[in-house]
Amino acid sequence: MAELNDIILTEEERNILTRRTRSQKASVADARRAQAIVMLADGYSYLDIQHALGCDDGFITRWKRRFLVDRIDGLVGQHRGSKPSVLTPKLQARILEETRKGPADGTSHWSTRRLGKKLGVSHMIVATAWRKAGYQPHRMRRYMTSDDPDFETKAADVIALYVNPPQNAVVFSVDEKTAIQALDRVDPMLPMTPGRAERHGFEYRRCGTLSLFGALNTQTGQVIGVTAPRHTTEEFVSFLELVVSSEPVDREIHIILDNLSTHKTRRVKEFRADHPNVYFHFTPTYSSWLNQIEIWFSKLERQVLARGIFTSPTDLAKTILRYIKRSNRDAKPFKWRYTNVKHRITSKITNTVN
Repeated sequence: MAELNDIILTEEERNILTRRTRSQKASVADARRAQAIVMLADGYSYLDIQHALGCDDGFITRWKRRFLVDRIDGLVGQHRGSKPSVLTPKLQARILEETRKGPADGTSHWSTRRLGKKLGVSHMIVATAWRKAGYQPHRMRRYMTSDDPDFETKAADVIALYVNPPQNAVVFSVDEKTAIQALDRVDPMLPMTPGRAERHGFEYRRCGTLSLFGALNTQTGQVIGVTAPRHTTEEFVSFLELVVSSEPVDREIHIILDNLSTHKTRRVKEFRADHPNVYFHFTPTYSSWLNQIEIWFSKLERQVLARGIFTSPTDLAKTILRYIKRSNRDAKPFKWRYTNVKHRITSKITNTVN
C-alpha cells in the first residue's frame, strides 16, 4: 500500500512533466524539478534520484512537498521573500477574488499597483490577470430599468415599425432637445497643430437657450427640424402639424415618441382627434433610447453643439437648421436588426463611462 505522502500522477500531469524534462525551451532548473517528481512517482529512491540529478535530500524533499500542496503550479522557482514572477492559475484566482471584493480603504476600485502592493506581486502580474479575465475595474456602466409592466409589448411594437413598417405608410421618430445653450467663448479658439489638439478657453458666456423639435423619417433618415424659444405643448402641436403637412393627406402616419407630459396634454389629444390617419406609438417608460431620433440628437451634439461657438440663440438656430439641411442631402436610415432572434427584449440600457 502506498504511503500518504507518496506521489501519484494523473495522466495529464505525467504528460506535462515528461514534456518539461525533454523540452529544449524549458530551463535546466525546471527540467530537474520535473524529473525528480516523475522519478518519485515511478518509485525511485532518494539515493537513485540524487545520483541521476546531482542533487541532495533537501532539493527532493522541498519540491516533493510543494508538488503535494500545489501540484504542477508548485514547481515554479521562487527565491525566499521574492515576488511571484509567473501568473499561475492559483495566483490568478487569488487576484480576481480580491478584485471582485474591492478595496477596504474607501476607494471605489483597485488599480494594478495598489492591488499588486497588497498581494505582494508585480503590478504587471495583476494587469496580465485582469487582461486574461477581461476585467476593467477602472470602467463602470450605468443602467436604467423600465418599470413599465407592458415593456415587451410596447418595445416590440416600436421595433416592428423600424424593421417591418406598414406598407404605404410613413414612420416618424419624434422628440425634443430642450434647453440647448448658445455658448460664446471668452478666449479665442486655438486651432489644432501637428502634435497638439484644438484648444478652447475654459471660460464662456451664456447667450440664451432654445429648444429643437425633431422628426426623423425612419425609412429615409431625413429629419424635419424646428427651433423654438420655449418648449410648450402649443409649440409641440405646431410642430406635429408641420410633420403631417409634409406628407400626402391620405397617407398613414405613425409617430414614435416618449412619455413626456407635453406629449399627452389635452391639445395633443385634440390634434389626434383631428387627424385620424396619425397613430401615436409611445415607448415604454424610461426607455426613450428606443426612439431613433435620440441617435440623431447624439450626432448633432457631437458634430455641432459640443464644440460650437454661438453668439446668440439666433446664431445657434441658424447653425442647427443649416446642419439639418446639409445632412438631409445624403441621409441614410438607421438599420436595426436582431443578431440572435432567440434573445428577448430586455428592459435596460447601458452607457459606458470612462
